[in-house]
Amino acid sequence: MSAVVAQPSGASSPRKVAFASLIGTTIEWYDFFIYSTAAVLVFHHLFFPGFDPTTGTLLAFSTFAAGFVARPIGAIVFGHFGDRAGRKPMMVLTILIMGIATVAIGLLPTYDSIGVFAPILLVILRLTQGFALGGEWGGAVLMATEHSPEGKRGYFGSWPQAGVAVGLILAMTLYIPLESMAEEAFMAWGWRVPFLLSAVLVITGLVIRVKVAESPEFDRVKADHGVVRLPVVEVLRTHPKQVFLVAGASLAPGIFFYLITVYNFVYAGRSGDLDSTAMLVLVIVTSAIGFVVTPIAGALSDKFGGQRVYLWGLALIVVVAFPLYFALDGGTYGLIAVCYVAATVAVYIPWALSPAYFSTAFDAKVRYSGLFLATTLGNLFGSAIAPLIAGALFAATSASVSTSLYVFVAGTVSITCAVLLGRVIRKKASRAGGRSDATGVDEVPASTYSE
Repeated sequence: MSAVVAQPSGASSPRKVAFASLIGTTIEWYDFFIYSTAAVLVFHHLFFPGFDPTTGTLLAFSTFAAGFVARPIGAIVFGHFGDRAGRKPMMVLTILIMGIATVAIGLLPTYDSIGVFAPILLVILRLTQGFALGGEWGGAVLMATEHSPEGKRGYFGSWPQAGVAVGLILAMTLYIPLESMAEEAFMAWGWRVPFLLSAVLVITGLVIRVKVAESPEFDRVKADHGVVRLPVVEVLRTHPKQVFLVAGASLAPGIFFYLITVYNFVYAGRSGDLDSTAMLVLVIVTSAIGFVVTPIAGALSDKFGGQRVYLWGLALIVVVAFPLYFALDGGTYGLIAVCYVAATVAVYIPWALSPAYFSTAFDAKVRYSGLFLATTLGNLFGSAIAPLIAGALFAATSASVSTSLYVFVAGTVSITCAVLLGRVIRKKASRAGGRSDATGVDEVPASTYSE
């Protein structure tokens, strides 16, 4: 029998933990999205002024991708300590690092002031953001899922994912009035405002997160002396299939998400029919829809099975990619809006289920490292380079169908990996009898969740 670990009264309430996770991921993704938006609207002018518009935009996207390069390092470092010291300390530390890096970007001199050091410092701060985000998500989603009551893991695990929509809405809402400023003022100081305001959000998030109790599943691991010395090595030794299958299953949602929230701003602007403000409004409205879809998808996964609902989302991504880019090529704003709503629903379904579905693939003693290593690999080979690949495909073919086919191939890979992952999870649960192999920590009844 596992030792019973006492929790502070009320501190480990699933709702309280879910709210703390939601607030934290909102701040983290707010910081991330103000960078991606600035990369599209500002950075190619202020940090890469010596290049033509296309090259400058690609260089700005490259700094965006640099954050993903640092994610695996953050995943390894924070995953190691998250599996050894606990989920909560990492959840607090990552939000602090992310906030400091974001405020520093808002204070950064431009190329006209310090020359080549400006883009170098920008990349360093972007790497710092990626390093922190490499550890943030795992702590937040594991706190939410591991505090959740039986049969509600999908629902409570979805709430940290809702922070993506809220962070995106906050970031892009701020840019709408700023873009209406005189161009000279916006380029001089207006773009810095969202970065500096991050300080207020970070302080708020820290106050909320420090009051949350540690994950009960991690406390049981400690009580049973199940903490491993090198969690990353252990997860690669004991869960190699899960690492690569989770990475593959997460490819399509990540790629499609960054196409519709980052790349499409540039793509839609090529025709001149949609300005950046119209795209900002569209993404804000559809993100609000995504916020509503997220907990609904989580609840549906608890009823019908995580794998089944996850596959519904992947299939919808594959289908929607074709009409979306057809509409962006010259459709009416109404048609584009309808396609964007469908694309948003498609993306947020698998996105909502990632915490609960993927975490069941790993034992509690290596779950932080395994979950983050796997999803970070998926981000590195998917989300990080999605805008670059889409831009390169369009430059080479001058046809939007090339982007749709890119999403189709990624979707096929993700569907295959998700099906295989479900088999591995069910086999693991059957073999372990519903409990972890070494620590005695109760696992989710994966044989039902992943059906």
